[in-house]
Formats: sequence, C-alpha cells, structure tokens
Amino acid sequence: MPQYQELPCGGQVLDIDTALKDGILGCGPEPGDGGLGDGAKQPVELRKMMDELDAAVDGGGDEVIPAVFICPISLEPMVDPVTLCTGQTYERSNISRWLALGHRTCPTTMQELWDDALTPNATLRQLIAAWFSRRYTRFKKRSADFHGRAADLVHGLRGTAVPRRHPLKGQARVAALRELRSLASTHQSVTKAIAEAGGVSLLTSLLGPFTSHSVGSEAVAILVSGVPLDADAKAALMQPAKVSLLVDMLNEGAVDTKINCVRLIRILMDERGFRPETVASLSLLVGAMRLVRDKRHQDGVAAGLELLNSICAVHRPARSMIVSIGAVQQLVELLPELATECVEPALDILDALASVPEGRLALKDCPRTIPNAVRLLMRVSEACTRRALSMLWVVCRMVPEESAPAALEVGLAAKLLLVIQSGCGPELKQQASELLKLCTMNCTSTVFMSKCKLTKTIQ
Repeated sequence: MPQYQELPCGGQVLDIDTALKDGILGCGPEPGDGGLGDGAKQPVELRKMMDELDAAVDGGGDEVIPAVFICPISLEPMVDPVTLCTGQTYERSNISRWLALGHRTCPTTMQELWDDALTPNATLRQLIAAWFSRRYTRFKKRSADFHGRAADLVHGLRGTAVPRRHPLKGQARVAALRELRSLASTHQSVTKAIAEAGGVSLLTSLLGPFTSHSVGSEAVAILVSGVPLDADAKAALMQPAKVSLLVDMLNEGAVDTKINCVRLIRILMDERGFRPETVASLSLLVGAMRLVRDKRHQDGVAAGLELLNSICAVHRPARSMIVSIGAVQQLVELLPELATECVEPALDILDALASVPEGRLALKDCPRTIPNAVRLLMRVSEACTRRALSMLWVVCRMVPEESAPAALEVGLAAKLLLVIQSGCGPELKQQASELLKLCTMNCTSTVFMSKCKLTKTIQ
C-alpha cells in the first residue's frame, strides 16, 4: 500500500496507517516508553505538554516536528485533528472558523466541498500524542539529570557532598562554577534546583573582598541567570564589601562580566531596602559609562544606559556626579550611532541631567547638542521627540541669541513644523510652537527671511 494517496484535484494525503507501520514518522516504540502510543492514556494533557515544551529553551532539542502534525492554517501542531471530505486534515478550531466565515472550499487545495462534515482523525491524534509524549518524557529525564548535576555541584562547592565533606577550592571551584553557569544559562529550569540546593547563599558568600575575579565573575553570572533571589540574599549582596567587588569587576573584568555586574546592581536597586547612596560612586558611574561607550557590544550599551537611567531616577545627587565624568557630551555624541532601542533611555538620562545646573551648562557647551537633537525630531518615537525638544528648549533659552540661529541653520524650523502638523499630542505641539517662536525672535533678519522661505515651501 503506498504511503501517499492521490487526490482527484492533484494533491497528496499521507496515509496514516501505512506511515505508522513503516515508521516514517519516527513513532516506533522506544525502550522504556511503555505504552506511550495510546493518546488517551497520557498522564499529561497534550496541549499542556506542547506548551511546556515550547516554553522550555531546551525542550525541543534537534527534533523537527513532522509536517503531517502541522495544521496548514495556523502552522502549529494539532491537538484535535479533523479531516475534510477532500482528505485534508486541520485543527478543528481553525477549520471551524474557516467554515464559519462562509467559505465552502478546502483551504489547502481550494477544492469545492461537497460535504462540510468534520471527521475526527483519531489515528493522527494518537500519533501526535505518542510523539509529543516521548519527547516530553525525554525532556523531563534530561531536566532531572541537569537538576541533579546542578545540585551535586552546589553541594560540592558548599562542602556538603557525600562522601566528600570539604568545599572545592582553587581551580576546582572555578571549574565547578563554570559548569554550574553553563547549566543555568542553557537550561532555565536549573536555576530553581540551584536555589533549592542552597546555591543562592553560597554564591552570595563567594562575593567578598578576598574573592578572585574569576570566582566572582562566575558567581555573578549565575546570580543574574534567573536564580530566584530572596530579600535576605539581596540584603547580603548590598553590603559595601560586595558592592565594592562588583564595581571592581565592572571596571576591570571582561565585557560579559561587566554586563552581568551592571545587571546585578540593577536588580538590587529594585529591592525595598536599597540605599541610593550605594550607587553614588564615581568608580561605578565611570564603569557604566565606559560600557555605554563600547559600541562593539550592544548588550553592554543597553545595560549601561539602563543602570545610569535608574541611578538618575532614584538618586538626584548622583546626577551632578554623572555630569562631572563628562557623560553629557559623550551621550550627545553617541546619539546618532545608538541602536533605536537605546536612543530613548539615552535621552531620558540627558533630560534628567538637564535638571541640574551643571547638566544644562554641559548641554549648552556641547557643539553637537543642537544638530543631534534636531536630527532626532520625528525620527524614533513621540517620546524621543519630546526629549529632544526639551534639550533644544534648554539650550535655546539659555543663550537664545547664539543658539537660535544655529538651530535654524540645521533645519529646526522645518522639523518643528512637522511636529506641529503631525498627530502628536497637544502639549508636544505647543512646545514646538513656543520653541519656533523663541528661535525666530532671536535671529538676524537675513537668517529669519531665509528660514521663513523654507518654512513656506514646506507648508
């Protein structure tokens, strides 16, 4: 019997019985599977298995879902497959929706339906259930193995392993931490096993004034991999000695270590008992700014901007310190080169720094403030346009006789008209109108007339 049957319209339909017999779906029984082929006897509901496997980073492995399991409409695995009179099989909910819309054709072959009855495809459903059941069983077994290995590593590092009763030291400790980090980053569910084995308190204890950077970097990487941190762990990590180590690694470690240190500090800032003065450190601010300037690593740029933005929000005195390390000019010059998702947080930082006198002066003195801010108007988002307008307003109001002609020279008038005529909010339009009025009132007649001609042309 052929594995495929020809349809009158020219298509082909897989013959499920023959496919199962020939094993082309890979559904032959495996040792230890025990009767997984009976879909009605599955201990875990089929949709739940699919969702859990789909959510797990390591749940799919290298296996490709057989094409016959995929609904042609949703391109997702089927749970309740039904077959039309044309021989094509679909997920019941999808084909029911198709028919409810008034269609009387087969979605795949476009052949007219002479019967709209939906016949349950029990054989295919059993195949799907059997295939996903074995996949789910292997996934659970791998997870259990990974969890056990993670727990063994934690006990070895703590000195609670049997029969060994001494904590790992030196290179053995680094190797164990590196393996634990690999498990945590590759298998997200392992982080829970690490916490249950006492790994959080262990990792916290490893961060101290006498910790080597190799041990510290691995410990920090595991802590930010998703391991649940309770209030006690966060309180312990906020101790001055531990924060000092994080700052040292931020300034001296490899790029990955720097990013992880920034992320851990950011996590600690969300703790209720966090003290803002903890981040009022020039070394910390300089390290974060260096990460932002390293354009080779976009993850580092985003992490550094997020930390600086959070510091500006929670600790106003730190804004003057951030200005003192030259952050205003550096951020302004970086604006045209930042990835789209990084522009808004960078502008948020500049907006916060403009709230202190030193920040406003730095904006005024930076030669790229006006052209880079004008370039961003109506380019990224309404929020970015609002921040850019605020920057321009600060500079133009401080020295209108100098800034207004310079702003008009780089095309501010045309951009402001775009804002006014756009679908932006009324407050933003009002701000654009006021800025246009300020600039046109503080420029020479020659510049004013030339820009007015440009404005009329755009209108």
